[in-house]
Amino acid sequence: MNRVIDRRSLIAGAAALALPIPASARSANSLAALGAAKGIRFGSTVGKDNFADPGYRALNAAQCALVVPENEMKWSITRPDAQHFDFRAADRIVDWAGANGLGVRGHTLLWHSERWMPQWVAEHDYGPNPRAEAERLLTDHVATVAGRYADRIDSFDVVNEAIDSETGALRDTALSRHIGAFETIDIAFRTARAAAPKAQLVYNDYMGWRADEGVHRDAVLRLLEQMRKRGTPVDALGIQSHLGSKFSDTPTGLGSLDEPAFRRFLDQVTGMGLGLLVTEMDVHDNPLPGAIRPRDAQVAAHAKAYLDLMLSYPQTKTVMCWGLSDRYSWLSGMRLRPDGMAKRPCPFDADFHPKPFRDAIAAAFAAAPDRRS
Repeated sequence: MNRVIDRRSLIAGAAALALPIPASARSANSLAALGAAKGIRFGSTVGKDNFADPGYRALNAAQCALVVPENEMKWSITRPDAQHFDFRAADRIVDWAGANGLGVRGHTLLWHSERWMPQWVAEHDYGPNPRAEAERLLTDHVATVAGRYADRIDSFDVVNEAIDSETGALRDTALSRHIGAFETIDIAFRTARAAAPKAQLVYNDYMGWRADEGVHRDAVLRLLEQMRKRGTPVDALGIQSHLGSKFSDTPTGLGSLDEPAFRRFLDQVTGMGLGLLVTEMDVHDNPLPGAIRPRDAQVAAHAKAYLDLMLSYPQTKTVMCWGLSDRYSWLSGMRLRPDGMAKRPCPFDADFHPKPFRDAIAAAFAAAPDRRS
């Protein structure tokens, strides 16, 4: 029987973190308010390091309508072994969000990639009936996590990154080797629906509008088509929207784009009756010139063009950034800029001051069709 580490041991610390931000702090000019005026929910990620910073918590409370835990709901945090769950980190974020009037997205019930699953999943003894044991582990996990937050989370990334972007094949994991790749995805969605029947269930992946992402886009379409054909309860596609490229191959320095192909992709997705979400937006400025003012301007222009495209679809009702401030971007420590300068991939700088990227989001919301009806 699984043992859950609950919130009782964190009450004192959580109480301090849960002190609400006054409603007046979320002004009419906040990104949350500007998005809401068009029926769009704006939010960002919070996580272990940045959540400890009261200034960053305040920035999120002032600018966002919802937040998403960066890692705190993933198997690596919530499932230390096959017998135990640990929700302390996730509960702390969810409790704080509730105290501040923020919604929460759940990310992710299954990261369908061997690399990002805990090592114990691969080493687990699956016994004489490995398929049944793999299904038990999967359904137990999804039902426990989704069920715990069913009343407080209205949208879950059920499965994340199930497709190899280079080959278009479904990834292979310890679970899928026993269950089957598609069957693993299908079971995760069906279990999530049973545990959180009112929640939006999302397949989340990183295909985008670059010309070199056609294989990935086509594979995602095939997966979604199969899910619809089989009756898998998927409601929407989450498009991560990590924009830019690690190599400069155009005058913009942000990758060669194929907007017509991306629109055809979005047309096919929405034609299946699925919603769209921008789930993890940032702009990787690694190849751009070092001077801050022109670099910020290029990032903002790129972000505005992308959001204009995404928001031209009324099915896009959620826009999430993967970090509000450059101080805590996940990109800061990877593929460093050749000039050694700090990256600037987020809407607010390292001192929490708004940047042109923030203004680009606001302008895109202002230009977007109203979807409140």
